[in-house]
Amino acid sequence: MKATVATVAIITFSLIIFLPLSVNTATVSAADNAYEIQHVNHAVEIMYSGHILINDTIEVTGQITDCFLIGFPYKYGPYVLKCVAYDANNIFPVNLDVSLENRSGFYGVEINFPKGSAQVFSVVFILSNDLVSRSGTSARADFPVYPTLMKDVPSCNVSIVFPEDSANITITKNDGTALESNFTKEDLSAFAYATAIADFTVPEDKLRIIDIEELNREIEIGPAGEVEESDTYRLVNHSTSEIDSLEIVVPPNASDFAAADQLGRILTVEAANSSGKPNLVTVVFISTLKSGESTQLTLKYSLPSVVSEQPPKFGLTLSLFPPVDYYIEQSSVTIVLPEGARILNPETINFGNSYSLTRNIFQQSLSIKRQGISYLDSVIPSESVLQIDYEYSPLWSSFRPTLWVWALSIVGCAVVAVWRRPKGPAPSRVVVPSLPVGLRPEYVKSFIDAYEEKQKGVSELESLEVRARKGRIPRRRYRVHRKTLETRLDSLTRNLEELKETMRRAGGLYAGLMRQLEIAETEINEVETNIKSIEARHSRGELSLGAHRKLLADYQRRKEKAETTVNGILLRLREETP
Repeated sequence: MKATVATVAIITFSLIIFLPLSVNTATVSAADNAYEIQHVNHAVEIMYSGHILINDTIEVTGQITDCFLIGFPYKYGPYVLKCVAYDANNIFPVNLDVSLENRSGFYGVEINFPKGSAQVFSVVFILSNDLVSRSGTSARADFPVYPTLMKDVPSCNVSIVFPEDSANITITKNDGTALESNFTKEDLSAFAYATAIADFTVPEDKLRIIDIEELNREIEIGPAGEVEESDTYRLVNHSTSEIDSLEIVVPPNASDFAAADQLGRILTVEAANSSGKPNLVTVVFISTLKSGESTQLTLKYSLPSVVSEQPPKFGLTLSLFPPVDYYIEQSSVTIVLPEGARILNPETINFGNSYSLTRNIFQQSLSIKRQGISYLDSVIPSESVLQIDYEYSPLWSSFRPTLWVWALSIVGCAVVAVWRRPKGPAPSRVVVPSLPVGLRPEYVKSFIDAYEEKQKGVSELESLEVRARKGRIPRRRYRVHRKTLETRLDSLTRNLEELKETMRRAGGLYAGLMRQLEIAETEINEVETNIKSIEARHSRGELSLGAHRKLLADYQRRKEKAETTVNGILLRLREETP
């Protein structure tokens, strides 16, 4: 009896001590989260490149004193390429892949407000095009249909933007099926786990599932203020169908278009017939780009000239990243000023640590590097427009001609002096045995034909391997076809080795080209071995998705460079044949 009374007394005393503490803790926690979500606009766009852009515009009341958490089902976490949070004036720091209050099954993002929370702000995600697939004109996209938030939302407007000319849209989601791309979710609960599958039809030229790995843009300003721009794209066909053209976004005031592929062949450029999009052009390939293949193309055009209001000072305003409807993994922009031009107040250029200024003897250039480019970069505050003020004297336009006149004058004086000097007795002639300086044209032509046939055979073998992995060819047919290709490649390799040895013995130009060819081939073989290695490591889970993409991009860049060298050598040899 005494033991029971003592126990009851201890429990009562504990409640008296700890109950006020728990009430205070709850009060503090409520104070720390004293905000309400009034409304959310959840916009999902399937981009031209197949990437998915999700824009959540959130309106809150009260103050977010700590941080703001938002997310979606964890199945989409591995596909996140970029996340940005911003309002009309600021960009907010974000932390990726955080826990949503220790709830499992979600991928969370933490948004911090160093200067106080905004009442209306946007959170944008870009997801990989691995979530989009297509077969002919039929396409399917997998995406989070509602955001995952920590509090209930009275109303969430959902708008899904499909590629142009899409039709037969069916959206299958957790709470039912929708046939419209705009609908409203009332009383969206906290920690909503919402996924959706959208099936639709779209013309093949309006949705290209591609990876644009790199864009190198060079803007050159001439002495008279003329502006010429050159955009070099490196892309990979990530879909199962072939691609015969590509839509590219250019500045609205661009003109005089010209395009070429990686071999220097001229490509057709057509104005895209997209309503309301006058800044689109279509580049038509000479040969279709098959699934898994990569290519490189260069688009050149002219921009309006720079006009000086107060000579010799010039002001140039550039929109570096126009609203492109695709995702670019890496981008670099180089602005080359005329010789003799000097940038005024370079410290005022507001691009953080992403730019570098190069000063040569007579010329300056500004380089800017960015990652993860999309049309989002054209709407984020202070991220897309670059203002450069420079000083340039028109006298510099005569600098090069003057140098040439001086050089020709010096050479002419030297020739006259040598011509007029006293002539001594003629020296005895020394007979030098002649050396072989060339090859018969048929040897060079045979080498070029054999090498191009080998390149074609290697491409066919790679395409065969891709088709076999995807189960698009029977295994027996695959083995027979592969054996045939390998036999033909072995024969070509032996023939090429004999021709190489013949050209090495010829010396001179041919020996040098053969050395360059061997170096390029060694580089290609080494890169292919490294690619197989990182693919194996990635499949075993030893490499993360980000590290795998970065290494793969580096190796592909090295391979492209080596292949360009090989093609240049073949072109040089072709010039030697009559």
